[in-house]
Amino acid sequence: MISPPRAPIVLVHGLLGFDRVKVGPFTLLRYFPGIEDTLVTSGYRVGVPNLYKTRGVAERAKQLASFVRDRFPNERVHVIAHSMGGLDARYMISRLGMHDRVLSLTTIATPHRGSTFADWAIRRFGRTMKPLLHLCGIQTRAFDDLTVESCARFNEDVPDVPGIRYLSVGGRCSGPAVPLRWRPAHIVVSKYEGPNDGVVSLKSAQYGEHFEIWDGDHMNLVNRRNPRATGWGHRPSDYLRLVRRVEP
Repeated sequence: MISPPRAPIVLVHGLLGFDRVKVGPFTLLRYFPGIEDTLVTSGYRVGVPNLYKTRGVAERAKQLASFVRDRFPNERVHVIAHSMGGLDARYMISRLGMHDRVLSLTTIATPHRGSTFADWAIRRFGRTMKPLLHLCGIQTRAFDDLTVESCARFNEDVPDVPGIRYLSVGGRCSGPAVPLRWRPAHIVVSKYEGPNDGVVSLKSAQYGEHFEIWDGDHMNLVNRRNPRATGWGHRPSDYLRLVRRVEP
């Protein structure tokens, strides 16, 4: 007896993300390095969309919905979304009529309740940086969508859909293991929200029926190496376990 094909997996990047960086036929960098290959080798079909870098959740969600329809027509998918991508996926499911195309959503370090660092950064740099970015043709709505107040409204307006499994992962990183680029954000988030991955707190990342904590900084959770830390999880195996958890 032939088994039915496994449901496809859609990996969704976060703010300023991408699917892969290529020069001609050569791939130089992937947002989820090693993870996509591990899932494919294990027999899954995997899609990684390339969403807007800094536009808001609503626009990114529309792109994500189009990707799912085009890449996996007439199939239901499991979505694993990193950071802001989790908000995009929730909006897509709840507000764009994609509830019948998604089996589960697992969010990785998604700021479901916003990030106090986004509030802090906008208060201090918004008036000067936003006009400059707009002058360069760069949208900035994504930064506003990640504030605590914006995410509170989001959670009221974007309810979960019955029948879809929602799960989540949060990251925990402290001390010398915090990369230099995350240290200002880590200080702010630690002060107001407690343990975090350098950007998103555990409190903000927790969502849905099951929540687990990984030791790692924000980008290590998508398998980016952190030379300051050893002994953290093997992310490709972690993602494979996440997929198998939501399979029937």
